[in-house]
Amino acid sequence: MSTFTAPKGTYDLLPPSSATFLAIRERIAAPARRAGYGYVETPVFEDVKLFSRGVGESTDIVSKEMYTLTTKGGDELALRPEGTASVLRAALQANLHKQGNLPVKLWYSGSYYRYERAQKGRYRQFSQVGAEAIGAEDPALDAELIILADDAFRSLGLSDYSLLLNSLGDKQCRPVYRAALIDFLAGLELDEETRRRAEINPLRVLDDKRESVQAQLVGAPMLRDYLCEACKAYDEKVRELLTAAGVAFVDDPKLVRGLDYYTRTTFEFVHNGLGAQSAIGGGGRYDGLSEMIGGPALPSVGWALGVDRTYLALEAEGVALDLPAATSVYAVALGEEAKNTLFAKVVELRRAGVATDLAFGVKSIKNAMKSADRSGARFALIAGDRDLAEGVVQLKDMSTGEQTPVALDALVTTLKEKQL
Repeated sequence: MSTFTAPKGTYDLLPPSSATFLAIRERIAAPARRAGYGYVETPVFEDVKLFSRGVGESTDIVSKEMYTLTTKGGDELALRPEGTASVLRAALQANLHKQGNLPVKLWYSGSYYRYERAQKGRYRQFSQVGAEAIGAEDPALDAELIILADDAFRSLGLSDYSLLLNSLGDKQCRPVYRAALIDFLAGLELDEETRRRAEINPLRVLDDKRESVQAQLVGAPMLRDYLCEACKAYDEKVRELLTAAGVAFVDDPKLVRGLDYYTRTTFEFVHNGLGAQSAIGGGGRYDGLSEMIGGPALPSVGWALGVDRTYLALEAEGVALDLPAATSVYAVALGEEAKNTLFAKVVELRRAGVATDLAFGVKSIKNAMKSADRSGARFALIAGDRDLAEGVVQLKDMSTGEQTPVALDALVTTLKEKQL
């Protein structure tokens, strides 16, 4: 037994669960790839100011949850707590927005880091798949991304979730609402930390999950009542397109999410079987983020979907993904000569695209066949000295138990014909 364990708030991803995680990532990314989103990968650490400027000083992410470090050269870095700021930074650095094709469509997958109270569904290292469309202001683009996320969850077989939708307005109408909200919050009994947060970004108070705060927010002014005509029209168009595509949504006037950069469309997918940590993904429009981090005006929209939370959602609904067996053929050699021959055939089968494994360290045929059964292979290849003398191997169907001899020189062709 090792004296070391995974750090608090993290976990090891191991077979067979890891196969489901890989499938979740693939199926979440698939709709985005079909819609023209190209893959981007960024460093796991960035200049700490990228997140303090973009994500927002008032957020828990920046004020409490970032893992920060100072390099020997004195650089202040942070492990990335979210993906959008990093992806936008990468796009700006590479001048992708100057290549003539806007929006720049990017998708990504990776691990993110937040120092917070560890619990099921809330980890200090967590996995997300995200998609960003950079450089275009179009309600159809907002709708496209929401539909892609919904398609991803449905492709996994999920159904017990809801899409929450809100509009946070823009720089024209939000200041008026902000003033009204500040006046309202001034009359509440809030702790000092919450008051400081309200001074920086009063909308963040709406996102406070504590019952003591939520109870006081009854009757608070809602942003939807302050939207300018342009934002109203934009919001209505997004909803119209979602409805036409058959994507149901629930209005949530208090939805602001945990990031300061959102404008206009804001959304979150929540699963009904996950308790307090119900969010399985979300995103929104962030038209001013590029300017916040030193770039040009680039209206953009995107989302991130949680792989860990989606895995738990599948468990909650009892959904088992139909995954191919890791091994299609399992070879069992009886003797050294047979092992040399089968080893060569295993290599040949793998190169032909057939998932094949070999029984290593065989002590007995009984144990080797148990290993073949546990592997989930459809067929077992069995060969001993007598088989080799006849130029054949025994091919056993693991589901029926039927066993037939197959010529060694026809083995690869025979197995390929069985569509392995």
